[in-house]
Amino acid sequence: MRIGNREIGINHRPYIIAEIGVNHDGDVERALELTDAAADANADAIKLQFFETDRLMSKAAKLAAYQKNAGETDPIEMLRRLELTIDEMARVVERAHSKNIHAIVTVFSTELVEVAETLPWDAYKTASPDIVNKPLLEALMQTGKPMIVSTGASTMDEVVQAVNWLEPARDRLAVLQCVSSYPAPESAVGGVRALRIQFDLPVGYSDHTRENAQGFWAVIAGASVIEKHFTDDCKRAGPDHAASLHWSQLKNYCENARSGVIERDGYELVIQSPYSADGTETVEDYGDLPDHLFDKLNCEDHGAHGASLAIETPTEKRVLDCEQDVRTVSRQSVVSAQDIPANTTITRDMLTIKRPGTGILACNLESVIGCTTSQSIESDIPIQETDLVQFEPLLASV
Repeated sequence: MRIGNREIGINHRPYIIAEIGVNHDGDVERALELTDAAADANADAIKLQFFETDRLMSKAAKLAAYQKNAGETDPIEMLRRLELTIDEMARVVERAHSKNIHAIVTVFSTELVEVAETLPWDAYKTASPDIVNKPLLEALMQTGKPMIVSTGASTMDEVVQAVNWLEPARDRLAVLQCVSSYPAPESAVGGVRALRIQFDLPVGYSDHTRENAQGFWAVIAGASVIEKHFTDDCKRAGPDHAASLHWSQLKNYCENARSGVIERDGYELVIQSPYSADGTETVEDYGDLPDHLFDKLNCEDHGAHGASLAIETPTEKRVLDCEQDVRTVSRQSVVSAQDIPANTTITRDMLTIKRPGTGILACNLESVIGCTTSQSIESDIPIQETDLVQFEPLLASV
């Protein structure tokens, strides 16, 4: 896989994405400052999120628990406060390129892909909840740009299905292990190894821990791409600041991640994984790991980065208990775009795709078209299987 001038894969230098996300708080000047910080830290790319609140959130939308914990009270108002316009994002892309780093964007709605294409993004990424959003995945694939797909709160079967949908883009595709919890109480970095075993693709790790050494362990497990949220103020109000790395630590984070490999005919993995060969044995604490691993880390002490880095994780890809909330709240469903009377044959213009994931999954959009309604459906709510006659899903709902 290649993004711009960078080859990405297990035999190459880890590709590090500094995730601005919504930590700009809707302020483009702050986004520009964060972009400068990412460049100064020697990240390979920055990443933004492109959404329009009314396109993404139905009136049934809910806050995730971590958003409530951050002091948010209304999901619609929260996202409206965090939007950047396409013109504002253009300034960030230009700044990134002027600093010789890439600009990547997560797009949340199919309708916005065409708008996103007006800017020279180096790659597209999808958020973990959209692993089952077939229309969005296919729309991004059709741009011809490199794609990075996060897989938090998903099963291996769901990831396999998404990769199958994206088969025509296989030579420009990477998949990332992720724990969809903010901050993540466990690393589940064994999922990186599970993805490597399952797919002949570059794999990576989207890091939602609070640790600055976690990228190192992910590279040891086989990650070719590392994504890390960062902010200028971990205590500022907002949904993601508390789960982000302070920008003063970002350079250290990048150095730690890259110390998992050394130069030898390009970059290749030279440190053995602390997991057993079958992935079943675990390590209880840092003290059980070989000392030479710690010599590679720029850390004050082994324990400073938390028990969550004990790597007590087998080689598996599964939905963790801490991810169940985000899986339901942040996935997207087929939603009514208008009031639909009973006994109506549904057409495409009657439908859209929005959060939450409490209705028929987005991947089943085509299966809904042509169905007859069994009862009237109010506008802007997730459609349920019981609303339809003889509905046959491609994938079962949550």
